[in-house]
Amino acid sequence: MKIGILGTGLMGQPMALKLLEANYDIIAYNRTAAKLDPIKAAGGAIASSPVEVLQQADCLITMLTNAAAIQETLLSDAAKAKWTGKTLMQMATIAPSESQTLQQKIEAAGGAYLEAPVLGSIPQVKTGELLVMVGATPALFEQCLPVLQVFGKEPVLLGEVGSGSAVKLAMNQLIGSLTTAFAASLAMVRQQGLDVEAFMEIVRQSALYAPTFDKKLSRMMAGNYENPNFPSKHLLKDMNLFSREAEKMGIDAGLSQAVSQVVEEAIAQGLADSDYSALFEAVKGG
Repeated sequence: MKIGILGTGLMGQPMALKLLEANYDIIAYNRTAAKLDPIKAAGGAIASSPVEVLQQADCLITMLTNAAAIQETLLSDAAKAKWTGKTLMQMATIAPSESQTLQQKIEAAGGAYLEAPVLGSIPQVKTGELLVMVGATPALFEQCLPVLQVFGKEPVLLGEVGSGSAVKLAMNQLIGSLTTAFAASLAMVRQQGLDVEAFMEIVRQSALYAPTFDKKLSRMMAGNYENPNFPSKHLLKDMNLFSREAEKMGIDAGLSQAVSQVVEEAIAQGLADSDYSALFEAVKGG
């Protein structure tokens, strides 16, 4: 099986390298060609266009910015003619309704479609410990399982297409909401002049503790948001996606919208490409 990779940015590049490490034959494309250099150096083939990837690959993995970018890249007039007998494994974070629309269009063009967004970041890619959330038919899931297991040991089939995307958005909403809540609590403790470690000892012993608090504590205390595994601008995209999908379902999106406003404030401070723990800068006060 030859695997095509479309989108070799923050996550796509290490995922391509992980497939090469697992002895898969890959061909990769990225709009910014420089991001393909490590893949080429590791022995991966490089394509000059998405259509070239479609021509050569049996299965394609997308880690593109959003659903619009996926459609633009994979469903142009030239690309549509190449989908017969191909499988798309859509692994970026998009809305359930967007994923279902993509499924319809890929299947209409003669291809097969599976969604498999992941939870985790670069360290988990390298160790093969991503949480892989799949929406697909059972048959297609079994067919794609060996590839998915390169990224995570136990990919979970959640249901039909839309299921994996919904769970991924639900998880990313938790990332944003938990981090914002922790940032506000930490800000109050600091403003009061209390010992942060004493506060953390209480948090760790409580039912309220989440490991992400400790992961982000040092960044918030030091104001160091460089080398992000998940930048603020991507969190904002996902919080807004969650809000839009929630409203379609009749779910109150007030909390997620409030979190989006906090992230927007951090981005307004020039922290769009910084780690999302930078939202602390938007809530900490003077």
